[in-house]
Amino acid sequence: MSVLTETLHGRSLLQDADLSPFEAAELLDLAVALREQKRDRREVRRLQGANVALIFEKTSTRTRSAFEVAAHDQGAHVTYLGPGETQLGEKETVRDTARVLGRMYDGIEFRGFAQVDVEELAAHAGVPVWNGLTDQWHPTQLLADLLTVRDHSDKPLSDVAWCFVGDGRSNTASSLLVASAQMGMDVRVAAPPARQPSLEVQALAADRAHRFGGIVRVTDDPVAAVDGVDFVYTDVWLSMGEPESAWDERVKLLLPYQVNAELLETTGNPDVKFLHCLPALHNAGTTLGARLRERFGLDALEVTDEVFESSASIVFDQAENRLHTIKALMVATLADA
Repeated sequence: MSVLTETLHGRSLLQDADLSPFEAAELLDLAVALREQKRDRREVRRLQGANVALIFEKTSTRTRSAFEVAAHDQGAHVTYLGPGETQLGEKETVRDTARVLGRMYDGIEFRGFAQVDVEELAAHAGVPVWNGLTDQWHPTQLLADLLTVRDHSDKPLSDVAWCFVGDGRSNTASSLLVASAQMGMDVRVAAPPARQPSLEVQALAADRAHRFGGIVRVTDDPVAAVDGVDFVYTDVWLSMGEPESAWDERVKLLLPYQVNAELLETTGNPDVKFLHCLPALHNAGTTLGARLRERFGLDALEVTDEVFESSASIVFDQAENRLHTIKALMVATLADA
């Protein structure tokens, strides 16, 4: 761990490109070690006495739980600042908030809307800032995803092929494309042209693939895209805070990209696994799911219940790994070497 903490100590994680392939791989190794220590009840508290601020402009289950449990496991204290509980950008500039919180806390997590806000926090806080999600990037999610892929494959990451199917303009898809390219993986995104990753994201991914040996492909053909892959990944089609007026067009556009049993069979890989960063609209068992069924006559959106509940689904291993990878990130950036 000492080499990693020397490399990452005091640094922020704002987007996937902030980590070199070596640093990302070392973080995954640290996450595995911390996971084993937690399960064996022999975890060493390396963040004893540290204080961490958790800023959430958007509500969360996995991100908040992972940061809070990770901090407590390591002996740190957290302050949760939920939607409307700070003056961030309203009565106080992001820069001023950063300079205040940086004097009180050892690290800051930010989950919100604008990427520029988390970048402004990091520029002026003087302590590590971690991007728990913005509209543009979701780097802590991809650390968990890469660990999950390692857990469920006997191949090195550079030999793994995976495909994101659905809303390719999402923060998760953007992070997946760039993070995978940096790790030398074969990564594909299948999405309608209007919902494919931005040209800027594709260019960044292409650059990283060229430098580190990855393969990047963006297409509107889901059948061709999933051919031979080891993992199929999707995310919700309806973004948080998005008006219902956008639903009709979005659902119609993305329905051909639903992950169902037929699509998994199309991979030609009987051992293919399914990933989803959650929450998932895989049935009508939620208030939103019931409204969508009434409106569209669909029991599921981005993934069918048959796939979600199948043996191919490893989404709850993936969710748990949020804890271990976020803990690794906090230890690497805050703990003394």
